[in-house]
Amino acid sequence: MALSLALIILLGLIFNKSFVKIKLPGLLGMLLLGILLGPYGFNLISQDILTISPDLRKIALIVILLRAGLGIKKETLKKVGIPAIKLSFIPGLLEGSSIILAASYFLKIPWVEAGMLAFIIAAVSPAVVVPQMLDLMDKNLGQKKGIPTLILTGASIDDVIAITIFTTFLGLATGTQLNVTNKILSVPLSIGTGLLLGTLVSFMLLYLFKKYQIRDTKKALLILSAGILMTSLEDLLKGIIPIAALLGIMLIGYIMQEKYSEVANRLASKFNKIWVFAEIMLFVLVGAEVNVYLAIESGLIGLLIIIIGLIARGVGVLISTMGTNLNYKERVFCVIAYTPKATVQAAIGAVPLTAGVASGEIILALAVLAIIITAPLGAAGIKFAGTHWLSKDLE
Repeated sequence: MALSLALIILLGLIFNKSFVKIKLPGLLGMLLLGILLGPYGFNLISQDILTISPDLRKIALIVILLRAGLGIKKETLKKVGIPAIKLSFIPGLLEGSSIILAASYFLKIPWVEAGMLAFIIAAVSPAVVVPQMLDLMDKNLGQKKGIPTLILTGASIDDVIAITIFTTFLGLATGTQLNVTNKILSVPLSIGTGLLLGTLVSFMLLYLFKKYQIRDTKKALLILSAGILMTSLEDLLKGIIPIAALLGIMLIGYIMQEKYSEVANRLASKFNKIWVFAEIMLFVLVGAEVNVYLAIESGLIGLLIIIIGLIARGVGVLISTMGTNLNYKERVFCVIAYTPKATVQAAIGAVPLTAGVASGEIILALAVLAIIITAPLGAAGIKFAGTHWLSKDLE
């Protein structure tokens, strides 16, 4: 296990740097490294690390979401309010609906199974999108119009909706007792409980930080631990009370920035340092989940279905940004920023197969294909379009 960890870190740093040198996002290099080192490549990552891979990826995601929250300001959030709400559900619902129709027609699978496929694929990847948006914020690109914050906010809720609808279809397919009305209502409830939990945890941490003399490193560890506890609580209460824990985690950083900005800015620096390690683990281990052979088996039909979904999502993004102060290039940038898939697809792509769903294999194959196609192209597209199409605002 220790040897595999050393290999991941050493090669991860090399691949990251190499891709940055050739003007490509470093995460592409780390995803490629994960595929090469993983069980479907040269199989050089120990089984112990692969076993705890979901937990390691979750911790890395918590780190970057906390960092994202620490970088959001109230004025920017007010600016993107209504468009962010539209972006949180219109693109995902249009993509999911179009994939249901396409999969039912081309693959001849029942609409319930097509629904599971649709909303596995429809989820945007926070693992790919969030670091890219933070990079743009650090470079002060698109900040005047709040474009990175718009994408961050919309994408975080997009995932909640996609996963909720997926579990609804899964319940219908497996014959689980299911109240569809309750499931629909669980989306706003999940968002509300996530925000409430994030607020409560934030004020508890603020009380501790103001009352006691605590080093910034320990503050960062306390916040990180609180985030891990929140996601654990979400897993524990699954099926009882829905909680959008990742949204609540991002809120912790935001409240910290609003109420204690001096400390928040120092903590952001700490999380930037933690992210150096967490980023490598996240993208290499996501890459290790990718079964390239399975993706190839899904063929041109699978590729066509994914493209149809992406076109529908793009239309949804353009609809959501109508009436805003964004120019055409900035709206197209939002379309590109909303394409990457990785985290959710890697996490739940195999769930239908495990549950005994008849189309489980093809669903997994298309989930893997979606990662291979959209993660690298989306990440490269965000880097290019962000650099060339978003205005660099003066401080």
